Amino acid sequence: MPGTPTARYAYFGPEGTFTEQALRTLPAAGRAVLEPLPTITAALDAVRAGDADAAMVPIENSVEGAVSTTLDALATGDPLMVLREVLLPVRFVLCARSGTALADVRTVASHPHALAQCRGWMSATLPQADVVPAASTAAAAQAVAQDAAFDAAISSPLAADRYALEVLADGIGDVRDAVTRFVLVGRPGGAPLPTGHDRTTVVAYIADDHPGALLEVLTEFAVRGVNLTRIESRPTGERLGRYCFSIDAEGHVDDARVGEALMGLRRVCADVRFLGSYPRADAARPGTAPDDAGFRDAQAWLARVREGRTT
Repeated sequence: MPGTPTARYAYFGPEGTFTEQALRTLPAAGRAVLEPLPTITAALDAVRAGDADAAMVPIENSVEGAVSTTLDALATGDPLMVLREVLLPVRFVLCARSGTALADVRTVASHPHALAQCRGWMSATLPQADVVPAASTAAAAQAVAQDAAFDAAISSPLAADRYALEVLADGIGDVRDAVTRFVLVGRPGGAPLPTGHDRTTVVAYIADDHPGALLEVLTEFAVRGVNLTRIESRPTGERLGRYCFSIDAEGHVDDARVGEALMGLRRVCADVRFLGSYPRADAARPGTAPDDAGFRDAQAWLARVREGRTT
């Protein structure tokens, strides 16, 4: 009897990225084939093409904010759905080839987000060093291991170990408790069942650029007591003034208040892309949201009114 096909998960690579670390926190990853791909877009496109069952990509960082490449890749192309999220504490090291001393470092390669999070340490410790952007922190470590053009890399400890580099300095991030949020993305399907500590992600495309366009979007959530945990404006690429909003809201699409908010959003926007409802990694429950019972009672009352019964 044939066994169950092995799942394939793509991730933003190469090997040794924080994204790989986030993916490996999932129990299912231990039974799956993990495939590193060179860009976030390539990882998501592998899911769209059916070459991967899901992809892990970074979506925001507690220091540098949203990862715009991920937001744009989810807002365009064939629809995808967020299945779950992972919060990963981020620890940076400065690593180099064996025999390199800190005083020898003249060029440092890393991903722009990592460079920004270590800006203070770099300014104080290596003020004369040139910084070179890389596709990822692991790609920077790989480049240092293979190319003498770069003296050192800012990467994860995993990448330093993976590419046999020596750690010259550990814990060099300017913010000690930095966290990056990653999302596991698959093809569209039914959302996971509500847990009571969920997050819903959507992209809202405004109909036109006019005064109060953002207020109209926010109002649909505010009047129903739905708290937003993130909102980013992103250009659609059509022309100047055409924007969409990438939004994270507390709650699940099955919650009456969230469902009503999404319906209201669909009425005032040119389009709404539903990217999923999924459990929050921090298990935080909505703080001030009203009980859904009031929404269900109002829906039942309206149904009676429509049927001609006013009681």
